[in-house]
Amino acid sequence: MAKKVLKSFKVMAAGGKATPAPPLGPVLGANGVNPGQFVTKFNEATKALNGRVVGCVITVYTDKTFDFEIKSSPTSVLLAAAAKAEKGSGKPNTEKVGKITKAQLKQIAEEKLKDFNTADLDAAMSIIAGTARSMGITVEA
Repeated sequence: MAKKVLKSFKVMAAGGKATPAPPLGPVLGANGVNPGQFVTKFNEATKALNGRVVGCVITVYTDKTFDFEIKSSPTSVLLAAAAKAEKGSGKPNTEKVGKITKAQLKQIAEEKLKDFNTADLDAAMSIIAGTARSMGITVEA
């Protein structure tokens, strides 16, 4: 018989370097997940990401067990890394913070494709380009 789901929630954490300290620990504890146990499993599953922020969907069952699914990094994190920018621009129309190539755009789109609501790579590239534009990152041909 399948386990009964108590709740499901999302968190963002640094891959391979998560700790049970705030902000992650209190969120996990409030939702019925043992922070130490989660952090150990999460860090083991994401050790190859070496500190890159990733999303995680955690499902908690009525018997206090849990499962989690690792998602890809947020688009803004991937774009900032590709453009070698610390963060996006506060005024993206006038102040640009970096540039990425079409090849980098395609690579990010391929990585994020499974999380988007499209299976078309060109549509995914368009979505990523829009995010880049709103961050003040220029996409070069």
